[in-house]
Amino acid sequence: MRGVGAVLNRLSNGLCFKYPTTSFSPLRNDFLGRSLLSSLSSSFNNSDSVCSLIYEQKQSHCQVNLRQIWTYPPVCMGRRSCKIAGRKGAQDAKKAKLYSRIGKEVVSAVKKGGPSPISNTVLAALLEKAKELDVPKDILERNIKRASDKGQEAYIEKIYEVYGFGGVSIVVEVLTDKINRSVAAVREVVKDYGGKMADPGSVMFKFKRVRVVNIKVTEADKDQLLAIALDAGAEDVIEPPIYEDDADEDKSESYYKVVSSSENYMEILSKLREEGIDFETDNGSELLPITTIEVDDEAMDLNKELISKLLELDDVDAVYTDQK
Repeated sequence: MRGVGAVLNRLSNGLCFKYPTTSFSPLRNDFLGRSLLSSLSSSFNNSDSVCSLIYEQKQSHCQVNLRQIWTYPPVCMGRRSCKIAGRKGAQDAKKAKLYSRIGKEVVSAVKKGGPSPISNTVLAALLEKAKELDVPKDILERNIKRASDKGQEAYIEKIYEVYGFGGVSIVVEVLTDKINRSVAAVREVVKDYGGKMADPGSVMFKFKRVRVVNIKVTEADKDQLLAIALDAGAEDVIEPPIYEDDADEDKSESYYKVVSSSENYMEILSKLREEGIDFETDNGSELLPITTIEVDDEAMDLNKELISKLLELDDVDAVYTDQK
């Protein structure tokens, strides 16, 4: 149907068909479609007869409503809608990775110390952290039960270091029960998307491990947030990047990052609750680059694709980069 529509559109030089609205297409179960198909096949080489046929069928099937056959795809919704959808997808993916990581840590803790949080202090601490991070209770219960399976092995944490495009460094955090599987998967993605595996220690020194509280810019004034955070012992408050083409709605979805050590983290959360400021916690810790690297648009897009593909791996829990 699309092919015939394209041919007719070219031959008719912009003519359009008028037909009843009850027909979805002029080629669907009606005399016009059947006539055009049979006539087109018999007289395809004679353009004059085809154009004449189109004109005659057009005159005999004129109805009230006018509809045009489009032979090209519709225009995309727009970049801002894509940015919003992409941001929401990234937030959902981040939350899924958080739940996955907590589940793996629960399995490892139960494997080592048993399923009772009373006797297993590591598990008790994990359950408290999960409560702080708003991890659903059914995920915790499912992973505690899963740890008792005979075939389930304990999870091991691994870190892989990668060189991206434009001199960018990437750190991949993995929590896996099969080391050989995880390293093979990471190496394959890095190779396929143009990165390069780095030697241990060649990238990690460019990052520092901290605790982070994420606060939407609409939830707090910058000066107010600085006063609260620094009074509670925070190390820094990082403002969100601002781009010239960002709409007001894009800016409202940006976040401040309150950076602190593990010792002061709970106090900061308590202060924010007292002030009535909504926040999002991290996944236990984050790696922040000590300095950032600015790259061109092409390198940025390639690095984003590489990071996105790494995050799709089941064993990968987090990916960090020093790209600005």
